[in-house]
Amino acid sequence: MLQPGDQAPLFSLPNADMERVSLEQLVGQRNLVIYFYPKDDTPGCTMEALDFTDLQQEFEAADADIFGISRDTCTSHGAFRDKYGLSVQLLADTDGEACEAYGVWREKEAHGEKRMGIVRSTFIVDKLGLIRHAIYDVKPKGHASQVLELVRLL
Repeated sequence: MLQPGDQAPLFSLPNADMERVSLEQLVGQRNLVIYFYPKDDTPGCTMEALDFTDLQQEFEAADADIFGISRDTCTSHGAFRDKYGLSVQLLADTDGEACEAYGVWREKEAHGEKRMGIVRSTFIVDKLGLIRHAIYDVKPKGHASQVLELVRLL
């Protein structure tokens, strides 16, 4: 698991419009909120994405950009974004490399079945590319406002 003070693992992933977003190009410009979520258009993931969208202007005022990452496709991200009017960038990690690098791809148990999946997690990365906060096993309700408070302290 990543810890505060660790260098954020680099990634280059396509967004919902199939444009590449590279962490290497983002470092040095603004603080970053990178949140990993299990699946587009599911109740918890929708709540989390809407909350981040609702607070996006406040994150921008705090000099931070927000990126949501799941293993869904760019097409799925585009449909999810358009259905709910999301303004946060959604990145497609279809091969799971970023999920592995951030330690969020893990065995989970639901209804007595074990399977691999994304553990909902959020990372706050400063302008130097260092992880300032690594929050695993996130509960979506109220999470975006808690993250905003942490970003404001950077």
